[in-house]
Amino acid sequence: MPSYAPPVRDIFFAMVEVAGLAEVAALPGCEDSAELAGPVLDEAAKLAAEVLAPLNPVGDREGCVLENGAVRTPTGFREAYARFVEGGWNGMPFDPEHGGQGLPWLLTTAVGEMWQAANMAFGLCPLLTQGTVELLSSHGSAEQKALYLPPLIEGVWTGTMNLTEPQAGSDLGALRSRAVPDGDAWKITGQKIFITHGEHDMAENIVHMVLARVPDAPAGPKGISLFIVPKFLPAADGRPGPRNDLRCVSLEHKLGIKASPTAVMSFGDGGGATGFLVGEANRGLEYMFTMMNNARLNVGLQGVAVAERAYQKARAYARERVQSRAPGTPGPATIIHHADVRRMLMTMKAETEAARALALLAARHLDVAKRHPDEAIRAHAQRQVDLLIPVVKAWCSEVGMATADTAIQVHGGMGFIEETGVAQHLRDARITAIYEGTNGIQAADLVGRKLLRDKGFAAREALASMRSDVQRAERDLPEIGARLAEGVAALEAATAWLLANAERDPHLPGAASTPYLRLFGTVAGGWMTTRAALAARAGAADDRFLAAKLVTARFYADHLLPRAGGYLAAVTAGPQAVMALAEDDF
Repeated sequence: MPSYAPPVRDIFFAMVEVAGLAEVAALPGCEDSAELAGPVLDEAAKLAAEVLAPLNPVGDREGCVLENGAVRTPTGFREAYARFVEGGWNGMPFDPEHGGQGLPWLLTTAVGEMWQAANMAFGLCPLLTQGTVELLSSHGSAEQKALYLPPLIEGVWTGTMNLTEPQAGSDLGALRSRAVPDGDAWKITGQKIFITHGEHDMAENIVHMVLARVPDAPAGPKGISLFIVPKFLPAADGRPGPRNDLRCVSLEHKLGIKASPTAVMSFGDGGGATGFLVGEANRGLEYMFTMMNNARLNVGLQGVAVAERAYQKARAYARERVQSRAPGTPGPATIIHHADVRRMLMTMKAETEAARALALLAARHLDVAKRHPDEAIRAHAQRQVDLLIPVVKAWCSEVGMATADTAIQVHGGMGFIEETGVAQHLRDARITAIYEGTNGIQAADLVGRKLLRDKGFAAREALASMRSDVQRAERDLPEIGARLAEGVAALEAATAWLLANAERDPHLPGAASTPYLRLFGTVAGGWMTTRAALAARAGAADDRFLAAKLVTARFYADHLLPRAGGYLAAVTAGPQAVMALAEDDF
């Protein structure tokens, strides 16, 4: 079966024409990004295709092995990670003061799709290190930044987030890990589960970001503090020194991402792991959200990446698999000539392109929020980042799962056979709806925190942007514009209904949140494909790539945007049927 071919032109088009690279290139410090974007994408594509992608099935077959507290990653992973670090890829968006390259998040996110598509299990390691750097850059002390950021940005050290515990699950207020003062440091005790790359052999040190409670802390989420707990305590010269009192006690046996070690970590079995408080005590969950939001954007990107990889395999199989006679063909034809297979491939293609553009749009807003000189524009961009993060995480991950599932269907019985490789993508993709906050939690966040808390202000800003493009599309692409107008109207109606009715029943926001998020994602996806079509329109007559953007947008408008009406009906149905059954009647 074919390996991964990074869709460089698709990514570049989405970055430039849909997400708005020009706006980012006008920001302070980003002046060279437009010129660098093409060469950076080309170089990233080489590493993704030639080094990371061939290791994807290897990692799935071999998995990781825990021996005497040490984790051995699959064949070739250490060498691949060394190539990744040598290329400077880990430091793309970070401050040059600490060794980063200062490139925009828009370009970093575009490149990140390739790492996740080529080898999602591998890509999880730098994903978490990136989040660790963001966290410490925002909340660490000057001394912590000087000590930890250079090796993390270089990639010779990696980072993790240690949140949940066996009894807590997603309820982080139930954490029991403890931290007690010990001179200038703290002694950490407790156990953490589901720690991605909590132990591995690819880097010289692992920096654990650990949530724990200090003495006399308030109960619940307000009593959680955040600590840096390195695997090896840094020596005076910054090199890894003595081993800290922490260990990996087991690895989870998982459905997918088998080359990414998911560790159970024990802290303080020998008396207490040495940790260093980040910021102020009892504000740890607030600080950790910096890392979590970075990760949530990248988990949505994983959905895009898996969708692209699965689509490529399905497309290649459909072009070569001969099965039955298709209308208009004299004999048996390849299955890409059958209308229902075309429907599946078009759905995969349209949703993947829509999800890619939406993730890149969120990254564009992130750059503006960080760099624009005008405070009001920064604030607007940050509101859009906050609004879009749960949509990107949840909707794009669902696109990834659905596309991987459809790829198996295109393959028929062969898709159910591991040797074709397509099943791995579905197994790998399934976790994206769960980790970094389940998609139900993302939906609750979208409705409860991002919509109701600000009384729909950020949502109305996003809808105004959509309406602007609706007007252009109704003029220049009327068939697509009409469908998008209907979808935007459905999202506006659902938004208004929730704002008007959310307080009438305590169960209403929860019952409506998932259909509302799917409505938002579906309409935003149609918005993205419409923007792509508007950009492609001028050159579509003599460029097959651009002509395909018009066809893809029309397919999305005709076949996928009509889902908006069903989601609107589910939002406005209220919670009665959701909550009606007694517990014993399930």
